[in-house]
Amino acid sequence: MSPDLRGVMRNFATGVCVATTYSDQADGRHHDAVTVNSLTSVSLDPPLVSLCLRLDSAFLADLLATKKWAVSILDSRARDVAGALARDRASRSRAMDTLAASPGANTGALVLDSASWLECVLWDSFDAGDHTIAIGEVVAVDERRYGPALVFLHGRYRSLDGAGVVPR
Repeated sequence: MSPDLRGVMRNFATGVCVATTYSDQADGRHHDAVTVNSLTSVSLDPPLVSLCLRLDSAFLADLLATKKWAVSILDSRARDVAGALARDRASRSRAMDTLAASPGANTGALVLDSASWLECVLWDSFDAGDHTIAIGEVVAVDERRYGPALVFLHGRYRSLDGAGVVPR
């Protein structure tokens, strides 16, 4: 019997972000966005972060082709955005039409109107199990506001207030 890793990890609170990238096609640039909770700070010098994405992800294929992406860190006001972008690619595409976002000056990947964001250029990537770990050099950041953090815990999005209380 294999360990129930998913069950155990449900007890580990993670921050919620939206990663964006794009593909340039004959009819223009096509942006994609996906909700992630695997953002990790890797190094301060040079500034590096990582994302873990499924091997079969079309988003991952675009990210590896462009070698550019942005990550928008969400606060509790973005619960609906997180839910909409945690779906299949066609659903995400429809949801993106309603997002307040603009292309990042350094990468062209969309930056959402969010608590803070960073733009990344691919530094390295490698496969680990059924995922690829993409490591990006951070080329731009912005911290816009502090609000109650949006976290994922016990299979649900939750708001973490400044006192550390997770309301139900």
